[in-house]
Amino acid sequence: MSLPGELLSESTVRDVIGWLVHVIEAAGALIIFTGAVWAFVRFAATGLRGRSLITEFNKIRLSLGRFLVLGLEFQLAGDVLRTAVAPSFTEIGQLAAIAAIRTVLNFFLTREIAQERAEIEHDQKETAPRAAAL
Repeated sequence: MSLPGELLSESTVRDVIGWLVHVIEAAGALIIFTGAVWAFVRFAATGLRGRSLITEFNKIRLSLGRFLVLGLEFQLAGDVLRTAVAPSFTEIGQLAAIAAIRTVLNFFLTREIAQERAEIEHDQKETAPRAAAL
């Protein structure tokens, strides 16, 4: 039943939001997939060129971690949007659990990215004086 002042029915809003959630979650999945493919290609290219995987490995992991963090943010955005219209207590509980898991993953990924970045910068500072001395 629709009131005269209503612009859209609740079912229409749910359908539109459902479609938006699929788009946002697909974007998150695409970001994660793109990052995984990019990291694999870079890893394989480094190995084929005969360069040391040890020096490049942290850079590849750092970049992959950035893709994962961004993809997880999109996934969480989709979950939040899903519960935007008249959520049940079950949906709110599920969102809280999913948000907690993804937030913990995001926290540890971000922390690891910061550690990797610091390690790479430290290694670059150490090798710069040696290279200048040669």
